[in-house]
Amino acid sequence: MFSSAGKHQKLPTSSAEADQASVADSGATQHNEVLWPAERDSSVSNTAYELAPHDRHSGESISSSFMFRDSMDGSIEHAGHVRLRDLDAEAGSSFSADHSRDRTDHVYDREPDTPVHTSGASMVSSFFNLTNAIVGAGVIGLPYAIRQAGFIIGVLMIIVLALLVDWTLRVLALNSKLSGQQTYQGLVEHCFGRTGLLANSFFQGAMAGGGMASFIVIVGDTLPHVLSALMPTIGQTGFGRVVFSRRFVIAFFVIFMAYPLSLYRDVGKLSKTSAFAVVAMCTIIASVIIEGPRIDSSLRAEPGSPFVLANTGVFQAVGIITFAFVCHHNSFMIYGSLRKPTLNRYFEVIHISTVIATVASLIIAVIGYIYFREKTQGNILNNFPQDNLLINIARSLFALNMITTFPMETLVAREVIDQLMFRDQEFSMKRHVIITTVLCALCLVVGETVCNLGVLLELTGGLSASFLAFILPPACYIKLCSGPMVSWKTVPHWLCICFGFTVMVLSTVLSIRHAVVSQEANGSCWNVQ
Repeated sequence: MFSSAGKHQKLPTSSAEADQASVADSGATQHNEVLWPAERDSSVSNTAYELAPHDRHSGESISSSFMFRDSMDGSIEHAGHVRLRDLDAEAGSSFSADHSRDRTDHVYDREPDTPVHTSGASMVSSFFNLTNAIVGAGVIGLPYAIRQAGFIIGVLMIIVLALLVDWTLRVLALNSKLSGQQTYQGLVEHCFGRTGLLANSFFQGAMAGGGMASFIVIVGDTLPHVLSALMPTIGQTGFGRVVFSRRFVIAFFVIFMAYPLSLYRDVGKLSKTSAFAVVAMCTIIASVIIEGPRIDSSLRAEPGSPFVLANTGVFQAVGIITFAFVCHHNSFMIYGSLRKPTLNRYFEVIHISTVIATVASLIIAVIGYIYFREKTQGNILNNFPQDNLLINIARSLFALNMITTFPMETLVAREVIDQLMFRDQEFSMKRHVIITTVLCALCLVVGETVCNLGVLLELTGGLSASFLAFILPPACYIKLCSGPMVSWKTVPHWLCICFGFTVMVLSTVLSIRHAVVSQEANGSCWNVQ
């Protein structure tokens, strides 16, 4: 693949040198073949790379370019980078390029470099992590989304957006393979430079921070009431009024549950809590199905109330569904936690997780809307009476689900801070603990002082989710893909970008309008202090 004037050739030490040195093998005919600079047929060439003296003991990865031919017709080549690690500097000054072409794996089966978040998680563990990331807090608002858009439009939008999320998650993983980057921030910086990194960090940090804060507020708004309803005698005592108070419950769960889980460095160790979260969400869906027909008829839809098939609140519904499904800011860590993080294996995790999440979302959305129709609230659990035992159990499980999901958002927020402020420094446990402590403390303060984040989360969540899910993934792919930026192969990516900008702008405008005209922004906490 490489022509060499001598027996040894110096290994490129910069991205520019690597790009200049990278050439495509004109004789390669295999599809989906990654042409690695370090590959050769030993019978053809004796080319080896010589490490510069200052590289031999640096312990750093060295990037080198590769070209990837599209499997459709072989006409499109994608430029990217791989990292040549673990060079044995003590054994000699040369790194022999002894990987023959017939050992080249299919690009979708090739393992990338060991990611930052390596835990050797199994496919099942990664499935639970990704499903938990998709089926999050927003799922209980899906019946309200159907009310806003109408039954037929709402159901179609859930399916379409789920397919779009599945596709953009796979585009993100392919972007990671093409660029050689292992984080969302690194990918965006690779494609768009420092400006792209700052923009991505803002939206990704806002999404993660807003999620962390919302989870804590949900705990404060549900568990105190649930505990008082389940144990009314204790709740009437002085001890019960303190222990069941909103402030005490929030502090207890943040300090003794959310904070310890957030100290984990990778998502693989959270698979058991993610499995619990998935089971808890299934219990919530079952409780809605079971208790819906049994509650007082005055709480359900009026007999003969219209069954709206299409409504005017389509864009509001898109914002709700997008917030419910978007998990792109977590995807890199879940991809990296796979024991063998190949694209084929990760795509399988994505497909299974998306299907399960979509089925669960459709069930709770359709059943919830059928039961309550025009009375459907933003949180479907609030449509049920406060003394319903099964629903109170569902509320408590939902609160615990938020606690187990909280660390996923903490990992993302911590990653953003590390990338922006400490990217060139070695890992420090002290810094890790300090950042985690500060993040959890800030969310604890928010949970103790703010009762209703409604409009704020609607604004930041809708804005960030659209940018992270529908704009950045296809934009990065277009940037990485060699050839014309506008072609038939990039049309779906451009359409997705246009859709993302449309949703982002309309969601922001509608959120501001809602903040101005709605009285919900002044909503109060549960009357359990």
